[in-house]
Amino acid sequence: MGYNQLNTPNRTIMTPGPVEVDPRVLRAMSTPILGQFDPAFTKLMNEVMEMQRAVFQTNNHWAFPIDGTSRGGNEALLASIIEPGDKVFVPIFGRFGHLLVEICERYGAEVHSIQCPWGEVFDPQVVIEEVKKVSPKIVAIVHGETSTGRVQPLAEIGKACREQDVLLVVDAVASIGGVDVKTDEWFIDGIIGGTQKCLSVPSGMAPITFNERIEKIILERKKVEAGIATETDQNYKRSRLAIASNYFDLGMLMDYWSPRRLNHHTEATSMIYALHEGLRLVLEEGLDHRFVRHKLHEKALVAGIEAMGLNLFGDAHHKLPCVTCIEIPSGVDGELVRSMLLEEFSIEIASSFGPLHGKIWRVGTMGYSCRKENVLAVLGALEAVLIRHHINVNRGEALQAALDVYAAEGKKTVTL
Repeated sequence: MGYNQLNTPNRTIMTPGPVEVDPRVLRAMSTPILGQFDPAFTKLMNEVMEMQRAVFQTNNHWAFPIDGTSRGGNEALLASIIEPGDKVFVPIFGRFGHLLVEICERYGAEVHSIQCPWGEVFDPQVVIEEVKKVSPKIVAIVHGETSTGRVQPLAEIGKACREQDVLLVVDAVASIGGVDVKTDEWFIDGIIGGTQKCLSVPSGMAPITFNERIEKIILERKKVEAGIATETDQNYKRSRLAIASNYFDLGMLMDYWSPRRLNHHTEATSMIYALHEGLRLVLEEGLDHRFVRHKLHEKALVAGIEAMGLNLFGDAHHKLPCVTCIEIPSGVDGELVRSMLLEEFSIEIASSFGPLHGKIWRVGTMGYSCRKENVLAVLGALEAVLIRHHINVNRGEALQAALDVYAAEGKKTVTL
């Protein structure tokens, strides 16, 4: 049986991930393959570590990607510090808080959680008081929750955790590279990012960074597999239980990303090229400029949605700038609208999960997808599709409202 040559359709991807990959990243991925211990390649690895530190706004020594999707980064960090019976506290305000609970429980943690309604976030004092009551070893929390389009304030929580000698682990998959994330200033001990969202790199890697407090636990659990262990490794005295996972063992990954270059797995060469270029582009644009750009296009999108006569979902004061959630009008089949957007306009937006499934649409303005032409395209197409579904909208108002936002910026308009 014969198969056709790969010929994927061109899409305008306005989901909360994956997003459109920057063409410069795609070009980087076509670079010739190098051996994983070639000095030219290990130089790139070192540069990735340096750029990750800058993007995460940290002075941590350890900053490298996990080969795997974003949840692989979450699992690597949590698996490497959780021992059976450890207390972990997870405040849940959306789908991915539940994921943190799932991972922690699978590694034997005693998990305590609290929940607030989807669309809201926690008052930091509520979390802080619960930390004092529970006295956990670890607090694991999401920063930007894509399922609800909310962002959790972390500065006060981080300070309180440090004062109580509790480790703070943060899922910043949806926010890193698009929203201000101050790892050191907020006293975050370990943090996970994602490539397929605001960094505009394909899914497949999870940049992480962690400090010396987490490094200490990892070293106390260090184990090198027998096939590559030296005599020194074999005689190493662990003071804690060895890390349960081999693939997600940060101790061995630290050896791989250090000058020792102890082989753990075969590095995903083309993904390192992609991440290198993606991080370079973030820093070339400048973090502050990038955050302003995301807020500008969010403002234009929100203005258009409201002018159309649609309602936004969730607590407006804690909206995640790169994800806009729209309430699906009564009587509308949200999936039919999404299908028509894709089939007729080649534009993809997202639905949501759990209690919000079928109730909201989610529009992502992330990384390379966060552009004026994309915002205008999704507003115009959504209006047209809703009219075809006999929904009463304010015709022509959405694009004008968005254009008013861009015009008001004048020469200050931030473009990609």
